[in-house]
Formats: sequence, C-alpha cells, structure tokens
Amino acid sequence: MPRVSAFYGIVIEMYFNEARHSGRPHFHARFAGFTASYDIETLEPIVGRLPRRSHGLVVKWARLHRNELLRDWARCRVRRPLLPIDPLP
Repeated sequence: MPRVSAFYGIVIEMYFNEARHSGRPHFHARFAGFTASYDIETLEPIVGRLPRRSHGLVVKWARLHRNELLRDWARCRVRRPLLPIDPLP
C-alpha cells in the first residue's frame, strides 16, 4: 500500500488493488492502532475511526490537499506511481 504522506504520527495511504469501496475516491489514515478510510470529496469517514484530534488533523490536511488526493486517486486506478503529498507543517 503506497504511502502518500505522514505527519504527527499519522500515515496516509492509498491502495492500488482494493475491492471495498473501490469506485469511491478515498484514502486511508492510520494512527496508533486506529485506521479509517475517508471519502475525498466529503472528507467524511467511510469506515473506521481515528481519535478526535487525529481525525481533525486528517480533515485539515485533506482540505488543503484535495486536488492532490484526487490526482493520486486517478493514478492509483491505472496503477501509476503515486506522488507524495506534503504533510501538515
């Protein structure tokens, strides 16, 4: 699973070959044993959850980088290498 960014202990990833919610643009976030999948367009969790503070940081980051997330989503669907996305400062 390709990692696209990491910040404050949170890792953001996208999968190349995913059966679950594969048609819905989304990304995965991991933090301290918690995992969640987020819809790129609404930034709502699809499945899973993160602690409140981590969730807030993920949403803030995703708002700043929505276009880059959509770019990587499109690249993922055709199995092209994903481009890194800057972390939160």
